[in-house]
Amino acid sequence: MCGLAGIIARTPNIELGATIEKMTDSMRQRGPDAKGILTRNNTALGHRRLQIIDLTDQGQQPMADPELGLDVAFNGCIYNFQEIRQALKEKGYRFFSVSDTEVIGKAYHAWGKESFKRFNGMFAIAINDWRNNEVVLTRDRLGIKPLYYSDTDSALLFASTTQAILASGLVSPELDPAALNFYMSFHSVVPAPKTLLKEIKKVEPGTYQVWREGQKLQEIRWWQLSNKQLSSDKGMSTEDWKEALLRRLHRAVERRSIADVPVGVLLSGGVDSSLITGLLAQYSAQPLHTYSIGFEASGGERGDEFEYSDLIAKHFGTEHHKIEIPSHELLKHLPESFKAMSEPMVSYDNIAFWLLSREVSKDMKVVQSGQGADEVFGGYHWYPPLMSPQADAGTYCQYFMDQNFERYQQMVQSRWVEQDYAGDFVRDHFASGISDSTINSALQLDTTVMLTEDPVKRVDNMTMAWGLEARVPFLDHEVVELAARMPPELKVKDDGKWILKEAARHVIPNAVIDRPKGYFPVPALKYIEGPYLEMVRDTLNSAACRERGLFQAHYIDTLLDNPKEHLTPLRGSRLWQVALLELWLQTHQI
Repeated sequence: MCGLAGIIARTPNIELGATIEKMTDSMRQRGPDAKGILTRNNTALGHRRLQIIDLTDQGQQPMADPELGLDVAFNGCIYNFQEIRQALKEKGYRFFSVSDTEVIGKAYHAWGKESFKRFNGMFAIAINDWRNNEVVLTRDRLGIKPLYYSDTDSALLFASTTQAILASGLVSPELDPAALNFYMSFHSVVPAPKTLLKEIKKVEPGTYQVWREGQKLQEIRWWQLSNKQLSSDKGMSTEDWKEALLRRLHRAVERRSIADVPVGVLLSGGVDSSLITGLLAQYSAQPLHTYSIGFEASGGERGDEFEYSDLIAKHFGTEHHKIEIPSHELLKHLPESFKAMSEPMVSYDNIAFWLLSREVSKDMKVVQSGQGADEVFGGYHWYPPLMSPQADAGTYCQYFMDQNFERYQQMVQSRWVEQDYAGDFVRDHFASGISDSTINSALQLDTTVMLTEDPVKRVDNMTMAWGLEARVPFLDHEVVELAARMPPELKVKDDGKWILKEAARHVIPNAVIDRPKGYFPVPALKYIEGPYLEMVRDTLNSAACRERGLFQAHYIDTLLDNPKEHLTPLRGSRLWQVALLELWLQTHQI
């Protein structure tokens, strides 16, 4: 887990060395253990390293392989790199390290772009194939690892964060009206390739780009999720599906235990993280370290789930760490969580992950996390209505979208209104025929877009703010592909995740499985009052906010007058959605 950066200069006046230094230094927190810079002709690569696999200098990046004519900068982990390494050895390749980075370079030399399909892992990769005068950028199937780029007149820039691209000084931070519409309407989800900043894009998950002399030659999708059943699936019983799922999960968790440092678990007390704890405990020679966080109650809502995380920790004999955060600590560190965001993320639990990661990183570099299970296995409340034969894209919008286009036009100033980008995106997805039912269309959309642009991005940004690598077994692509082929009723049944819960009964206590569904609670941000309301009021009444002119003044006043009355269909605060965007813009001086 690291941070990468790169430049292909198009004009001679760019100081490659100085610019790549600034970009790389801006990501120090992603890789506190080492720094590397490599320039070759008009191309430069930078890297910040978090040492997890191959702790020696031989694993340093950017990694040059002059024998093959390749330089590699990589963020993430290839969990099956040892199997691929053995296959490459049998083809005659020689290795100078024991890192997964070197395997990436040699696999690319052996199999070209087809090599990406062999990787089981999370990754953002930049390969400077200097003998062929090409730079290749690619990103893992589900976008677990971020990769941004900016195609300017003077250079192509790419990096693990938007902050690194802005640090180059070569990109104008102009807002994109289309992305603003997505952010305000699609629950802060801005699908790739867009970001809120017009000049910065995202490499789409499961794709690669080929650049020569700074010009894009190709952009190819090499992975696409399908929920069409295989012929071999037709005769599978419920018990068969359950057994197949449990085998895949065992393998996914085992793969993510590969490291030259200890691996812990972020244990919320829910089914997902509890199941990971139970499975990982089987592969740990030493007592497994687990971590839970809790906050003060607010608005009559508890701020922790320690009752259930304690139960799991005791059941599996883990070294359990309970982290309790007082409200003043939460308020104090909110600005730092905004600073860690590559894009504005509205979910309340950003600060929870930031604070949890701060504490965990004091004695761990790697943890496994339960992110992704709700999207992959149908765990959210909007899925059961989508099982109806009458359900369509409008049903999905009714339950998930924060507001329709008519309301959006009442919120933002007219100069930012162009068209209903978010609504059109959702309707086009449901009409595409990529899935055979409304529920499968929704599950695919949430797994491949919403999941990437909200929960997964949140975990990456907040954990990497402290140099902590978070691995997500539920997003092992073999697990995701199996789940996508399952009959949807096995997932959505009985309030969701039914098949996952039934598989979990073989591993964890029923008391955790049959409990009411919980979330990562941060009640002080859900019920904006007291000092939190004052912070929001000051931000939205600031000269910077007024001069920016994103929102209608009367709309801001209405939200501030009674925050608790203005909630989205997902029960999120409209006031926090607006304030978070402005706080992010001000934090990053945009």
